[in-house]
Amino acid sequence: MTGSQEKLTRSGIDDTLGGLPDWRYRLGGLVTVYKTPTAAAALQLMAAVGRLAEEQNHHPDLDWRYNRVFLRYTSHDVGGEVTSRDVAAAAAASTAAADVGATAEPGLHRTVEVGVDTTDAAEISEVWRVALGYKKGPGTDLADPYGRGPSVWFQETPTPHTSRIHLDIHRSQAESAAVLDKTGATGALMDRDHAPDWVVVTDSQGNRLCLCTEAGHRPAD
Repeated sequence: MTGSQEKLTRSGIDDTLGGLPDWRYRLGGLVTVYKTPTAAAALQLMAAVGRLAEEQNHHPDLDWRYNRVFLRYTSHDVGGEVTSRDVAAAAAASTAAADVGATAEPGLHRTVEVGVDTTDAAEISEVWRVALGYKKGPGTDLADPYGRGPSVWFQETPTPHTSRIHLDIHRSQAESAAVLDKTGATGALMDRDHAPDWVVVTDSQGNRLCLCTEAGHRPAD
């Protein structure tokens, strides 16, 4: 099942998430974390998700950490966006999670990107791609072909920041407020001009990171 007609708009995704309380939208995918009663139950859940993936011919990114299972569904054949297949797969995975007594902790699923300030992305992106063993993604983005490492994106600007490399940490909007408060309490400089889409955090030595919401916005100068 392929075709651009399956790709959901952002408003369509938001409507869909109303019926998928275990899940969040994050940079072209549906994500969640399930906490199981035991590590053995986590393995049961992984096996169930695997069987579903074979039946559906649609496979998630899956990561096991003791009694927690991290899941992400996206449709690579439409450019790494959310389609009806991801919605159906997420719903089935939720049922499988309930069957093993798992509880959803979607706020634990953080998405990290490396941002590089540059005046010319084309001039430097190939160095990063080859060194990391990554593939080209949308625009000038670079992505780990196995979904393990953070993606890299190049923020083109005529005035690159002196801290050229920064991290973008994406969470859902509902779960970002507490993190922002705790980060501000460390004494970091918090630039909230673009809140709630993103907040630029600068530490005492001038290094930056951006705390972003699931809206998927990226900082821009």
